[in-house]
Amino acid sequence: MAGARSHKDLICWQRAYELKLHIYELIRAGTITGDTKLREQLRESAAAAPRLMAEGFGRYYPAEFSKYLRFANGELQETIESLDDGVDRRHFTRDQVIPLQRLAKRSSKAATNLIAYLRTADPPNEPAPPRKRRRRREPEPREPEPREPEPREPEEPKEPNEQDP
Repeated sequence: MAGARSHKDLICWQRAYELKLHIYELIRAGTITGDTKLREQLRESAAAAPRLMAEGFGRYYPAEFSKYLRFANGELQETIESLDDGVDRRHFTRDQVIPLQRLAKRSSKAATNLIAYLRTADPPNEPAPPRKRRRRREPEPREPEPREPEPREPEEPKEPNEQDP
């Protein structure tokens, strides 16, 4: 695929959306209906991940999109943890939760890979910013450093003069 035209084209969004629907089904019945706080926490975190991915996609700039994908990853991690909490409270079985946690991890992995790609991406429909050319600086004139006198070669000895004592 050349590029995503909609947030719905993103693998991370598709997996997060699928997870959300499964979570809705899971919390619809059973003992979880009496645990309002955990039920709401699961519902909110599962719904937030695809919503954040969609919002980030609409933000246009890669850096902003990445920020929302990181928020979505946080919500997916919260969903995974809340599912474990549901098992601990005996609302769910481990067999019910494991496939949902795998789905959350798949979505998170896809989002992380997209973040890595976005680090290298330019905003769409916008020319890349011109590269700054480095101008060669001319060296600043320096004051000459004081020089030590160069050592001289010794002078040739003079011929002894008969008149010199």
